[in-house]
Amino acid sequence: MELKPGSRVHLMGICGTAMASLAGLLKDKGFVVTGSDSNPYPPMSTQIENLGIKILTPYSEKNLSPTPDFVIVGNVISANNPEAVELKNKNIPFTSLPKALGEWIIDQKNCICISGTHGKTTTTSMMSWVLDQAEKEPGFLIGGIPINFHQSFRNPKGDYFVIEGDEYDTAFFDKVPKFIHYKPRNVILTSVEFDHADIYKDLDDVKKAFTRLVKIIPPQGSLVYWADDKNIPDLLEDTNTKNVYSYGLTKKSRDNHAWIEMLSNATATTSLTSDFCIHFKGEKWGPFQLAQPGEYNVLNAAAVVLMSYHLGVSPEITKKALVSFKGVKRRQEILGEPGGRLLVEDFAHHPTAVRETLKGIRKKYPNRKIHAVFEPRSATSRRKIFQDDYAHAFESADKVYIMKAFDQSKLADEEKFSSEDLVKDLNKKSNRAALFENVDTIVSNLKKESVSGDLIIVMSNGGFDGIYDKILKTLS
Repeated sequence: MELKPGSRVHLMGICGTAMASLAGLLKDKGFVVTGSDSNPYPPMSTQIENLGIKILTPYSEKNLSPTPDFVIVGNVISANNPEAVELKNKNIPFTSLPKALGEWIIDQKNCICISGTHGKTTTTSMMSWVLDQAEKEPGFLIGGIPINFHQSFRNPKGDYFVIEGDEYDTAFFDKVPKFIHYKPRNVILTSVEFDHADIYKDLDDVKKAFTRLVKIIPPQGSLVYWADDKNIPDLLEDTNTKNVYSYGLTKKSRDNHAWIEMLSNATATTSLTSDFCIHFKGEKWGPFQLAQPGEYNVLNAAAVVLMSYHLGVSPEITKKALVSFKGVKRRQEILGEPGGRLLVEDFAHHPTAVRETLKGIRKKYPNRKIHAVFEPRSATSRRKIFQDDYAHAFESADKVYIMKAFDQSKLADEEKFSSEDLVKDLNKKSNRAALFENVDTIVSNLKKESVSGDLIIVMSNGGFDGIYDKILKTLS
């Protein structure tokens, strides 16, 4: 369906990271945008409000009155949602977010899709910033707010559109991975692990989704992937492009492989930056420097360097852009220093992400005592699939505060992740973990157990009952 500027478009589930970005893209194109959600929380709710879009809550058939010209349905919406029911009763035209993006925003642009289990948001932000600094005027949609741009979206003026390509399913009426609708010409694949236990039954099921992605890359496109990931090689034979590049921390014999040399110069040993060079086809590029700590951020940057090279951006331009890359909100974002304690927020929820985030924090702040606060909130972390893995994810923390898992009411008992068991497993190694039923008790314990000079990192993929403001207020 073709809509003209001025048409009224309603977004169901507007506070999702991608939906909030689409709202901005559509408003920028001249559409009148409305939206609804059940649980708005920053930073996306703040971005929506700053755009002048009122968030209607809760979901209600009244939100579709007056009747919009078109509705975009987020993947959080079930078929029995009152707005979904009213949508069908009124016979209003509708589609999914990924399909709307593919048809209305990306269209014929050169789509660079950043996909994988980990690092998508940061890598998409880096890629967008490099192309921006190379004066390519890219459009982008990012699952977070990059600090360099101050918002998670931009309509393209040039030929490129950079998008975070999620393997999660599209909508209740369209059960395919989101990235299928983006028509990607170029793909970065950061990693492949089991995730999204609510829609994928096992790792093989996840790999099938990524196989679909590499299959749709056109011959003139490209694939850049992390060579040390044990699950990616199984997917490579299904791609149609010859432009396949790999990167990693170890040397490989293949022609299109770039290996990363971590530097231990004076700057790097202070742990304030990540410094590295890239060896590729007999050349040595760099040194590159990132303000973000951790090897996983260096791997993200290496993927961007290779993709930029394929797109004709010189390593020197990429080098200058990465130095000025400021990161993403909710990804090791410093929120303040109440009472001398450094407060850091991070989106980490998968055990690999928790482990690597804490390792990076430990490297950057080796002399601070680390208090790690974790909320099992994602669909996967609320299930027991990674129960044992979480027991090894907090080794870089000095003290661990585990929140009782978020709403497990719809899960069978045998499916449920146990915060209690995690605390027991952590305390078998040392007496350093505790279980909490509510945020206020966590905050009061942080006040008692932390001192000036310590670091508090809070990890959740949700609002966590306003814990960030409560810590800032109570510890100040």
